[in-house]
Amino acid sequence: MLQNTFIHLLTAYCDDEEYIANCWKEIENLYTDSSRHYHTLEHLQHMLLELEDSLQELTNKDALLFSIFYHDSIYDARRNDNEHQSALLLQKHLNNTRFNDIIHCMQQIDETKMHLTSIHTDTNLLLDLDLSVLGAERYKYEIYSHAIRKEYNMYPDLLYRKGRKKVVLKMLDNEYIYKTAFFSNRYENQARINLKEELIQLNKKTKFFGFS
Repeated sequence: MLQNTFIHLLTAYCDDEEYIANCWKEIENLYTDSSRHYHTLEHLQHMLLELEDSLQELTNKDALLFSIFYHDSIYDARRNDNEHQSALLLQKHLNNTRFNDIIHCMQQIDETKMHLTSIHTDTNLLLDLDLSVLGAERYKYEIYSHAIRKEYNMYPDLLYRKGRKKVVLKMLDNEYIYKTAFFSNRYENQARINLKEELIQLNKKTKFFGFS
């Protein structure tokens, strides 16, 4: 589904089938890198499925789809510029097409770094899609937590707990985790339950979700 969706999307703005195939292949290779456990093709698939239920919130579907496909294309847990590097890859690929909302997509991707409320509805939707896993059923949230920990396996548990607690507390301190009414109504309560439970686990001195 992902490959077909991407190819169909890019075909509307590019006639070079080989170029389109190469763009997809690079995306696929990046998201399937062995260092990834959460920021994978499955994450993109999840976002696309969530998007289908929230289309009424959307104003520019193609731009949002491009932003989804590229938003985590560059991901290294040791770097702090992944979002911007991902935006630059989108620019590199789409510069050779007829798509004319490249700057808008780059801005959307850049905003996934801080996850602050945007003046643009579609950007808020992207941010909510990106965090929709937080409101998942408990067992799915634990799978997500395991995967995030694996992506940071270069750090010892003490350092990971410290950094992760800051992330969790920051999200819980927000008046709302989700920016759109659709996702707030759908996931806000469960997301807070999941985050609070993770915080309890992080504060324990025993193993965190199976990691020493």
